[in-house]
Amino acid sequence: MSANQADFPITVMAHTLGVLKAGYYAWADRQPSARRVADVALLKRIRTVHLSSHETYGAPRVHADLREQGERHPADTGPIAHVQWVPAIAQLMREAGFVGASHRPGGPITTRRDREVRPAPDLVDRNFAAAAPNQLWVADITYVPTAAGFFYLAVVLDAFSRRIVGWAMANHLRSELVLDALEMAVTQRRPRDVIRHSDQGSQYTSLAFGSRC
Repeated sequence: MSANQADFPITVMAHTLGVLKAGYYAWADRQPSARRVADVALLKRIRTVHLSSHETYGAPRVHADLREQGERHPADTGPIAHVQWVPAIAQLMREAGFVGASHRPGGPITTRRDREVRPAPDLVDRNFAAAAPNQLWVADITYVPTAAGFFYLAVVLDAFSRRIVGWAMANHLRSELVLDALEMAVTQRRPRDVIRHSDQGSQYTSLAFGSRC
């Protein structure tokens, strides 16, 4: 009604919609709730993080980035409240039309296992939780379709903060791609005793990559 009052009288719209005219004015004069004010402020911070990620972050990554910056929602209290905050962020992102990037099916294969190489043991036993930064890094390769063809993106992610600590992009899938991403991560973080986890793709099982690790 508020959006259309320049074209239609409030009385006509109230009658058509079956609501009381006095009820509409009472709603229009009502001050926004504390929750609504907090959601508006949170959405502004979400927008900043989403745009800074080149519109690739979904709700979990936005949540992790906000917490790493020290941001807290008023309802973010209690031992598991930060987990419950993720659905609230996801809902606000949906309402605002913010969508994170997702893998597209039907693209090139980025993982090619070398059958002659013995796979390394899984030191984390599929448990990707970390209690502090630089305890566990997770590495992977994805692809980015462009007008000039596919480019390949290698990333190193800190499992604690879910932040990308190293990355590299190239038009090939040679070992140099993952080595460059690792070098950036090591240069930025200079970790001690970090566990680096990845799939068994030939880039990660190569002699050059193993020697650098």
